Amino acid sequence: MTLRMDSRREQPLRIAMWSGPRNISTAMMRSFSSRADCAVSDEPFYGCFLRESCVDHPMRDAVIASMDCDWRSVAKTLAGPAPSGEAVWYQKHMPHHMAGPIKPDDLKGVTHAFLIRDPARMAASYAAKREAVTATDLGVAAQRAFFEREADRLGKAPPVIDSADVLRDPAGTLGVLCSALGLGWDESMLAWPAGRHPADGVWAEHWYGRVEASTGFGAPDEEPAALAGELAAVADACRADYEALAAHRLNAS
Repeated sequence: MTLRMDSRREQPLRIAMWSGPRNISTAMMRSFSSRADCAVSDEPFYGCFLRESCVDHPMRDAVIASMDCDWRSVAKTLAGPAPSGEAVWYQKHMPHHMAGPIKPDDLKGVTHAFLIRDPARMAASYAAKREAVTATDLGVAAQRAFFEREADRLGKAPPVIDSADVLRDPAGTLGVLCSALGLGWDESMLAWPAGRHPADGVWAEHWYGRVEASTGFGAPDEEPAALAGELAAVADACRADYEALAAHRLNAS
């Protein structure tokens, strides 16, 4: 049975969705932002990560200049009310960005969920946007490590969805995700306006071209990703962690 939000809730339902890059994480953010009751945030710790790690990402200086880059300040904001008082707050995160004093485990008052994708497809897509790709860049090991800690804390698996399942059956997969999160299903989650979203980070200019052209979830990937050499080795290094997470994914059927 699908649960519905209690209109008397004093705090928003904060959803921390943990994903790797080159997944459908931005499309998922678009999907949740289509709900009238939902605010969204785009990788709020990204600037902290870039300043802390000194990793050379595209638009690094612009990202740092555009954001609050104090770990504790960001965490405090995320634990507060939703930006405009919404009942739901969808927060898009990447676990491998949590390289400073604040860890995913430190975020309180949130419901953690996990978005996964076949690492071969992630690696192929990432390589099209950045010259070098490592297993750390894809963040699957960090995702699994936090999933296991959260599962131990809860005594059960937190919600996991696979992007392939979302693309094959958006309504069914998002419906079971909403149920797992304590939300009622909302058909508006299946469509959104084309273009940039007000919540997008400044890095959208480099990374979000495809989702900006979209008005809904795309067709599922049918052909296997063909990788060779170092790129194949990166995907292989992530395979066991991905499969461990995929064993817990929600199934619409």
